Amino acid sequence: MAIDLRRFHSTFFEESLEGIAAMEAELLEMERLLLRSNGRPVDFDPERLNHIFRAAHSIKGGSGTFGFNQIAEFSHGLESLLDEARSGRRTIDAEIASLLLRAVDCLRGLIDAARRDAPIPASTEALRAELERAQTTPSRSATRAEPARTAEGGWRVRFRPHDRFFHSGNDPLRILRALAELGGITVSADLSRVPDWSAFDAVQSYLGWEIALPKSVSRESIDEVFAWVIGDCDLDIEALATAEAAPLVSVPLDIPAKVDDKSASSIRVATAKVDGLVDIVGELVITETMLSQLVEGFVPERLSRLQAGIAQLERHTRDLQDAVLGIRMLPIGFVFGRLPRLARDIAATLGKRVELEISGERTELDKTIIERVSDPLIHLVRNSIDHGIEPSDERVKAGKPAHGTIRLTAYHKAGSVVIEAEDDGRGLNRERILKKARERGLVPPEVHLDSAQIDELIFLPGFSTAETVNDVSGRGVGLDVVRNNIRSLGGGVEVTSTAGKGTRFSIRLPLTLAIVDGMSLKVGPEVYILPLAWIAETLRLQPDRVSQPAGGPEIVAVRGDYLPLLRLDRLFNVRARATALNEGIVVIVEADGKRAGLFVDELLDQQQVVLKSLEPHCQRLEGISAATILGDGTVALILDAGSLVRQAHNPIFAMAASAAIVQSSGATPPALH
Repeated sequence: MAIDLRRFHSTFFEESLEGIAAMEAELLEMERLLLRSNGRPVDFDPERLNHIFRAAHSIKGGSGTFGFNQIAEFSHGLESLLDEARSGRRTIDAEIASLLLRAVDCLRGLIDAARRDAPIPASTEALRAELERAQTTPSRSATRAEPARTAEGGWRVRFRPHDRFFHSGNDPLRILRALAELGGITVSADLSRVPDWSAFDAVQSYLGWEIALPKSVSRESIDEVFAWVIGDCDLDIEALATAEAAPLVSVPLDIPAKVDDKSASSIRVATAKVDGLVDIVGELVITETMLSQLVEGFVPERLSRLQAGIAQLERHTRDLQDAVLGIRMLPIGFVFGRLPRLARDIAATLGKRVELEISGERTELDKTIIERVSDPLIHLVRNSIDHGIEPSDERVKAGKPAHGTIRLTAYHKAGSVVIEAEDDGRGLNRERILKKARERGLVPPEVHLDSAQIDELIFLPGFSTAETVNDVSGRGVGLDVVRNNIRSLGGGVEVTSTAGKGTRFSIRLPLTLAIVDGMSLKVGPEVYILPLAWIAETLRLQPDRVSQPAGGPEIVAVRGDYLPLLRLDRLFNVRARATALNEGIVVIVEADGKRAGLFVDELLDQQQVVLKSLEPHCQRLEGISAATILGDGTVALILDAGSLVRQAHNPIFAMAASAAIVQSSGATPPALH
């Protein structure tokens, strides 16, 4: 029975792209070590080169098996150059590392073209020729190749594929043919595991082989044949002392099996199915809340049993919710992994030397947030390289290393995930920022701004201090896009900077966009939900603790600190029950490193709510991030704490932002006071 190999194509493409990503990561690390060496030779870990070589070898073998000849030919050229480096005949310097990275890009393009059945990239042939030229011109500093390992009596190889060997696109016949090309071989098959015909599965691997190879074959060439199936088979390679019946000497294979996260038991689930589960869990949460409210105040004979049942339902609901949401959680390394190459290419374009350090890449976030936070992080890294990191000569004059450093860090904090992008560059030029803002009419000449308020100006729509337009900056698409994208995820961004030392951007994000723990607030007839992660404290006030400077917002004194106060009834135009300050409650919220007080009628209770987006039904509302359905069927709005804090804390910035938006639309800007 013929096997249709096309059904294995998707697996081949996925595993090839994973291999390409691993190759790119190793090459970028090698470039980083070269950058730190300041031109001195670098002794790379041999296993690093072996890892890159095995990935290229696997792609070559798989593409040959499935008939993707152009991929196989190109990957063969890449593999050959890598083999020159492994053997010591070619030293990896900055030029060769750059060539290998371009080859990896081309290989990725070939894989993509094969998947889409599209023409191959036009640059393929030229790059393959460049790889061949690099092989024939060994570097002067190349080390002498290690002598090939041989065996006086030849080799004995025991090769037994695992049961699912065929499922990964492997072919034992191809391996046997490759061994035969090394020299005359003798093969005997092990049929001990072949089942009866009634139990035979055509896609199951049952056979094993014992292969004898002559002494003219080197151990390295045998290892190369089996390099891409390590981990998918049982393999034993023995060197024979003599050609006769001499004692066998066991020689362990010195290329270890690659172990990665796919070695664990896992499944791939379509996003649509997971989204359906999330919706079901959401409705279950709403039902549980509704039942809980119906029970309150009702005193039949079986009330206690009904309450116990609802409590059990609540526990099961929470367990199911955690399990389902856990399916959507991915490590942020999926995003971080794209950034080293981006940083390297941007730095090369600008003629700068930059090293990107990453930590916390195993920190997990909801898949939706992972996908949508990618662009903001790319923009921050680009901004740090372009505006933050100085040219090498300027850094040396300032007593800094010639290469700049950008650190990306992710960690959990107070029920949220914080991502920091910090550079060791020149810091924000506040004088220049303020000058640009005044030139554009965003800040009146008579208005004084402190350092924090000046830093906030970089988030104005279209604001840029770039003097010229290039491929990296100066096109008017600025950090306002970053902040808006982060706000749309229910998060916030803040910036801190020290002149001559560098700048740090801190992004705070919720763990998930599906369900949130919140506090329900009452303002007149309306109920609002405020996520617990943003609440610092709640308190009752006396009128003498509140003041209002002329023309400014109300200010509340809280233990020696003075915070702006927002009355939600005035903000959302609803009739509140509490008008005097001693009749209501003040909720202190914290976002973007700032705090503010929200004045409400009363606090109701804490509850878990399902977030429902408003965007399909209406435009985005300032101060509101989403909505939810309460247990009684009514709709409550979810407050956007970051937006509320910004409105309360920085009216100057709010007016400047408004003026910037008006200017970008071509209208006459409003007067600022």
